Amino acid sequence: MAENGNFDFLYNPIKEKMRELITHINYITYIEKLVPVEIDGRYIILETPTESFATYITGNLAEKMREAIIKADVGLTDFRLKVEGSEGYAYNAPDDGGYTPPANVDPKFTFDSFVVGKNNEFVHAAALSVANDPAGTYNPLFIYGGTGLGKTHLIQAIANKIIKEKPNLKVIYVTCEQFVNEIIDNMFTSRGPDARDRGNKLRQHYRNADVLIIDDIQFIEHKKAVQEEFFHTFNELVSKGKQIVISSDHPPKELTALEERLRTRFSGGLLFDIQPPSYETKIAILKRKAFEKKCIVPDDVLSFLAKDSGDDVRTLEGRLTKVIFASKLHEVSITVELAKSALNEAVSEGKEEITSESVISAVTSFYRINKEDIVGKSKKKEIVIPRQICCYLMCELLSLPLISIGKELGGRDHTTILYSRDKIDEMCRVNDKIAKDVDDIKNIILKK
Repeated sequence: MAENGNFDFLYNPIKEKMRELITHINYITYIEKLVPVEIDGRYIILETPTESFATYITGNLAEKMREAIIKADVGLTDFRLKVEGSEGYAYNAPDDGGYTPPANVDPKFTFDSFVVGKNNEFVHAAALSVANDPAGTYNPLFIYGGTGLGKTHLIQAIANKIIKEKPNLKVIYVTCEQFVNEIIDNMFTSRGPDARDRGNKLRQHYRNADVLIIDDIQFIEHKKAVQEEFFHTFNELVSKGKQIVISSDHPPKELTALEERLRTRFSGGLLFDIQPPSYETKIAILKRKAFEKKCIVPDDVLSFLAKDSGDDVRTLEGRLTKVIFASKLHEVSITVELAKSALNEAVSEGKEEITSESVISAVTSFYRINKEDIVGKSKKKEIVIPRQICCYLMCELLSLPLISIGKELGGRDHTTILYSRDKIDEMCRVNDKIAKDVDDIKNIILKK
């Protein structure tokens, strides 16, 4: 259990909002006595001195406290309450009702976890509007912007919110790469007595969607047959009043290898671009990422990391990850001096030596397997775990797009990379052997 001071940077803004929303007498009697003792996902765990205090707070103040937590906008959405010296919770916030997102949608990509700044406030508002009212104001919704600016986060947040709050709607999230592969695979297998049935099932799978979300539509360029299929799917869904959400790295007019009729359809909806983050937004993103990693990073280090970090949010997160790892590796506090040392090492050595090849080489040597095993399709556990560790380490140590990592690992879909990364991240928290293996391989890579 962490010390109170560790959570001041999160709890102080919450207390200020509580002061605004709760009567003065209740604030000084009850709220001032609360102590933040732990963070558990989106919850802050608060400790109260007596059972009677807990009973009063639960019955009279819980709703206002929850409202204050959300308005404080520190990445938390609810609280749990425990009495000092007691093990159980006196107040346990309602859970998510057993919500489980599809396998290719990251549950961490929510509107709560998206950092809003001047660069993305309009597209965030549009995405939230679509999630609240599918096929309402913004249809189709076309989001575009450079790599690593948050497009995938936003459109998966739409999927997560609709699936959770409107479970009667059929939501399909698919990467354009996956969509293309499914259409092409269907073409190659379009022979035999059941070929027409297979084709119709695939077609109806997409055309029966209430919400169709396609990521990275630019991959449909130069693929005439796939564009034809998507054109008809697009038209049918719009004619039925169904919601379509599309992301791309360029606006429709710049997708010159796309058929004119598709560019026209895309431009007929609402177009929103995500601009690179400002310095202030970078600081907010770093604070959010540090919070997710359960690590306290001083403001001067955040400022250092935000400067000269480029526009890519993934690069920004990569710089933070390297500094946090260096702190854990050397068992020292995070300071500007440590950050400079860690990033200088990354700059001087990392760009030449820490590559996808060096990560794969370190993993294969550690587990005594071949590169062919890592990039191949084997489902054996002794191959799958090292392959997932490769995904995890590439995401942690390299500033590469998920699609690029997927290509390095045998042409895997970027949603597979996401799943593998999160799987190892979870295993490191509950499996000491996996955690030690990952740390040992990191040391091998960084000390080369």
